[in-house]
Amino acid sequence: MPLITPVILCGGSGTRLWPLSRKSYPKQFVPLVDDQTLFQASAKRLSGATETLNFAAPTVLTGADFRFIVTEQLAAIGIDPGAILIEPEGRNTAPAILAAALHLIDQDPEAIMLVAPSDHVVPDVAAFHTAVKKGLSAMEDGKLVTFGIKPTHAETGYGYLELTALPDASGDAVDLKEFVEKPDAERAAEMVAAGTFMWNAGIFLFKAKDIIAAFTTYAPELTGPVSEAVDAAQVDLGFLRLEPKAWAKADDISIDYAVMEKAHNLAVVPFDGGWSDLGGWDAVWRESGPDENGVVTSGEATAIDCSNSLIRSDSERLEVVGIGLDNIMAIAMNDAVLVADMSRAQDVKKAVAALKAKGADQATHFPKDHRPWGWFESLVVGGRFQVKRIHVHPGAALSLQSHFHRSEHWIVVEGTAEVTVDGETRLVTENQSVYIPLGAVHRMKNPGKLPMVLIEVQTGSYVGEDDIIRYEDVYSRGQGAKG
Repeated sequence: MPLITPVILCGGSGTRLWPLSRKSYPKQFVPLVDDQTLFQASAKRLSGATETLNFAAPTVLTGADFRFIVTEQLAAIGIDPGAILIEPEGRNTAPAILAAALHLIDQDPEAIMLVAPSDHVVPDVAAFHTAVKKGLSAMEDGKLVTFGIKPTHAETGYGYLELTALPDASGDAVDLKEFVEKPDAERAAEMVAAGTFMWNAGIFLFKAKDIIAAFTTYAPELTGPVSEAVDAAQVDLGFLRLEPKAWAKADDISIDYAVMEKAHNLAVVPFDGGWSDLGGWDAVWRESGPDENGVVTSGEATAIDCSNSLIRSDSERLEVVGIGLDNIMAIAMNDAVLVADMSRAQDVKKAVAALKAKGADQATHFPKDHRPWGWFESLVVGGRFQVKRIHVHPGAALSLQSHFHRSEHWIVVEGTAEVTVDGETRLVTENQSVYIPLGAVHRMKNPGKLPMVLIEVQTGSYVGEDDIIRYEDVYSRGQGAKG
């Protein structure tokens, strides 16, 4: 069996699933329909060896802020990545896929790539593997293969693929006639009735050399800067950082626009095994399995005399109760609540834009700020103080640091902290506290085998996350809020 390298694209922001998905912690890292995150489910779907397929370790493309989340979530499911390429900034799917192809072809001139987003739901993994097997045959004929989803309804939120012929029961690949932009409702209904139109899943299968040749032919303006960014990439703690100046010269463009809509050797493998990109709360409602009244509740949520509604609480401290609701989505978090008619699911991004315009942190910042050592959340913020809950993973350590504008009080509530203040180190156990004076050089470490939790009280003229100077850091971060 040929070895297939999954290329997992993991840099989107998912604004249509606000408030759960935000720029600082997008939907692929969140458990939306079960206990696993979408990213973890994607990685498991494309791992190991089956009777028909053999997957190599995945290559992941993501941003610097997500690099440790990626490794942490893969480790939690026992997957060791082959390479994690760090994009200096988001430039859409075309530069990302080209960078992965150039990286892989250096390892194997005949490398096979299966490119997939990290935020899709595919319940029937065996059926998906069968479809990939069908795609391999077309790929060996020199085709660039994409996967088309058999429509279940006249969806206006997806682009479509028009096939040259009706797909047959064999599931074999069919040549692509053209890409179709997101239609209006009337056109969508016509296309679904025709039977020759599939939803565009954004999943691709090809040899690295074939997609590089396609870029050279149809998007030569990308090959120079992306090649330079890959050639000058720097290894950093096992990550491969693409060179930022060259990367910035690459156009911000999708693979569809850059190559696929221009190429003449495309084939589509029809897939009807179930699929969703969870592109809105209405999709989450469908995939979560509504009860006999069409109701889905999640977390601390209660529905009374409701129908066709999604009621969800993602805060253990916040109870959400719906009474007499019909066709409503209500999603609550510690710092934001969304209530809307289910038919307006695609308009949630307008809420994000409105919040950005008014400067609300909730537009982009997740309540829990994830770091390589763990996470923290702000419990109370005042004019000259802030109270945080800080969770530190076993064996993890914060950077050696100091602050210009604030002092800190740490109270350990779970586990044991190894605390260093101005060169003096001591253990601080549950119900003990320590004071960090303004300007003191300090560090916190969890020396135990269980998570360590503490409450931090900051006081000073400024309590922003960018008030930090790092002197040493086991995660090789630079200066700035996250480094």
